[in-house]
Amino acid sequence: MSALRPVPPLSAPPPVPRRPGLAGSFGHAWDGVLTACAQRNMKIHVVAATLVGLVGSGIPLHLAEKVSLIFCVLLVFFAEILNTALEALVDLHTEDFRDLARTTKDAAAAAVLVLAIGTVVIFAAIVVTEWPDIARHGPAILRQAEVGLPYAACVAALLADWKRSRWADLLLFAVGNALWVSLWVWTESYVFTALTGSLLWVAWSARLRHRPAT
Repeated sequence: MSALRPVPPLSAPPPVPRRPGLAGSFGHAWDGVLTACAQRNMKIHVVAATLVGLVGSGIPLHLAEKVSLIFCVLLVFFAEILNTALEALVDLHTEDFRDLARTTKDAAAAAVLVLAIGTVVIFAAIVVTEWPDIARHGPAILRQAEVGLPYAACVAALLADWKRSRWADLLLFAVGNALWVSLWVWTESYVFTALTGSLLWVAWSARLRHRPAT
């Protein structure tokens, strides 16, 4: 096994200037969120969280179920962001294949997978338990789906690494906002509808930060 090789100083990216104060701390935290959104798995989680938010805004749920779903979404996000940080830390300290480095990355990814599977199980349990109420709200749910699915498609498209013009990105963002506003008309939960809107802004900000060259 080869010895540890430090990253050559000339190949390192330029240092990011520190932003002092509380506002600077929030700014660096936001940078961390956008950095994680450059990863494929985080993009999948954002789209999945959007779908969860759409379901929560279209299906009448009790408080405990709403809290459970939101907590699961946040836990998956937390795990994926931490996974991104651990991968960057491992890559910072070694460029060679090391079994311990692989174990670190695999274990971090496994933590995200366990939480994601747990979220799916909890979501399925909620749907089964609340199925009588869900069935009674069939027309309202269908109406939400007609708006929600195109909305989720806008979020997914903004996160995709497709090369397109800035005007196309702006159009996707505008259409997404128009659909989001219409979701408020028939929503069953303002909290979940607000969640879906925040994820659209995350996708838009990530697209601006990591937009590929055309």
